[in-house]
Amino acid sequence: EVQLVESGGGLVQAGGSLRLSCAASGLFFDDFAIGWFRQAPGKEREGVSSICSVDGSTYTADSVKGRFTITSDNAKNTVYLQMNSLKPEDTAVYYCATTATYCSAGYYYTSPYEYDYWGQGTQVTVSS
Repeated sequence: EVQLVESGGGLVQAGGSLRLSCAASGLFFDDFAIGWFRQAPGKEREGVSSICSVDGSTYTADSVKGRFTITSDNAKNTVYLQMNSLKPEDTAVYYCATTATYCSAGYYYTSPYEYDYWGQGTQVTVSS
């Protein structure tokens, strides 16, 4: 019943920008943690950014801090990942995920094991 659909990926030159969207059906983001993860070939899935909609607290990985920004539009039940100053090492499949339990204010959800529902992923490719 719960579905998460990512969109907005594509091919972009280094230094360019993309905005990824994660639209949910079957649940509302209002009280849950939503995370963005990425996985490059041969590498483990890593947390990129997350948000707890209870208080809007966010986490951003050091590797993308200052370049990526996560936002949530609860009215549209959509979470975004604005990616600026993209680098070739950002190339990966990007996934959004959400918890099945309410998130706690002030706690950053950074582990994939904390999430229950996942989207299909969207490919981001950054060329030099």
